[in-house]
Amino acid sequence: MRTRNREPQILGSEGTLDRMARILAARNIDPVAVAGLVDEPDPVSPLDALSAGMPPRYQAAVADHPQVLAWARDVADAAVAPSQGARRQVTTGPSLLMAGVVGAGKTHQAYGAVRRLVQSGVGVRWRAFTAADLYADLRPRPGVDSERELADVSRCPLLIIDDLGAAKASDWTEEVTYRLINRRYNHMLPTLMTTNLPISDLRTYLGDRVTSRLAQMTTRVEFEPVDRRRRRAA
Repeated sequence: MRTRNREPQILGSEGTLDRMARILAARNIDPVAVAGLVDEPDPVSPLDALSAGMPPRYQAAVADHPQVLAWARDVADAAVAPSQGARRQVTTGPSLLMAGVVGAGKTHQAYGAVRRLVQSGVGVRWRAFTAADLYADLRPRPGVDSERELADVSRCPLLIIDDLGAAKASDWTEEVTYRLINRRYNHMLPTLMTTNLPISDLRTYLGDRVTSRLAQMTTRVEFEPVDRRRRRAA
């Protein structure tokens, strides 16, 4: 007996779905009722989706510093719903500047603060850079619209800038930092910044215009001079 080989059918293909619809209609079967019998993938929680976009080291970060928790509450309280019944979104709010020695836990607290926001029930679009990576992305080069990239970063609802002041200072980095901070200052967009420099030294590295705006737009937190990375390793 000769058997006929059949090509495998993909359930989600348009032709297969059309044939199924015709068969169900011929048998007077409601396709909506049948659809309810099909297993659907488990929904991904907002926190899981957020963590998936974070560096693995910080996917379980927990903010526990009192001033960082207070910042997260203030930003969550300022969140607004784009329409009636919609989830509230971060659109404006205060900024935070965390200063301390290398390994003090500033970056951990920053990512933990973003996770705290999502846990509080608000939605947030965010981006994170080290200062060095940010300058590398914004530096003019062939095939890249650096002005558009600067505009995108400037208007991101929540921005993390890690290791501010660690990159080599130049007239160009000072100008780019000013333009970025000034736009976020004017639009009152929440910005989380960390620095290994003493706050008193920021003016030397960032310039008067940047530090003046940081003084007005941020709550400043100075971490204890303890390298927590080395303490945990010990």
